[in-house]
Amino acid sequence: MTFKYSFTFPINGPNKLPRFKRWAAEHAPEVEVSLPPQVPVKSTAMTIRLKSAEDRHKLLNKLADASL
Repeated sequence: MTFKYSFTFPINGPNKLPRFKRWAAEHAPEVEVSLPPQVPVKSTAMTIRLKSAEDRHKLLNKLADASL
């Protein structure tokens, strides 16, 4: 199965990828994601790839309360 769905969410500051990886491992370990190779420090959003629309919905709900 490939990563057909994308999900863009707001995230500020440096070290976006390590912070998201840590958060995902703690709060959404069942959701497989494909991360970009890098995200510029000045960027205010990050786009990840997901395998299903259900995974996107799960992350959307869980990220609503998160502070990344």
